Amino acid sequence: MNMDKEKILSVCNSISKNTLMETLDIMYTDAGADFLIARMPVTPKVHQPDGVLHGGATVALAESVGSAAAHIFLDTDKFYVRGIEIAANHVKGVKEGYVFAKATILHKGRTTQLWEIKITNESGNLISNCKLTTIALPKN
Repeated sequence: MNMDKEKILSVCNSISKNTLMETLDIMYTDAGADFLIARMPVTPKVHQPDGVLHGGATVALAESVGSAAAHIFLDTDKFYVRGIEIAANHVKGVKEGYVFAKATILHKGRTTQLWEIKITNESGNLISNCKLTTIALPKN
């Protein structure tokens, strides 16, 4: 996509309607030449039974922002973009507030792309570090 920041955020937020992103209250908040940021509230809806952010919700946030970034930075008129692998290292727990996911491309190949998604809390502390591999499949 060749759009300005406000248009990118508008598109990302509008296509989230009736999806997992809406269920988790994920909102895209910032975009730049090589990154996309989204935030997710940490409420009981995304907690583990002991009251901290569930790792699965964290990974859902990471894959959501990484996949959205892939759609922004690749030519989706010619390609479908799909996630093919995700890995996460959770390093800190969160009980409330917001977490922020920043997707940055590490490798932009013709077929595969590698994204780093850092999940931080409101103070900027690292919560999880994720890696997402996407593939661009030609549309026929």
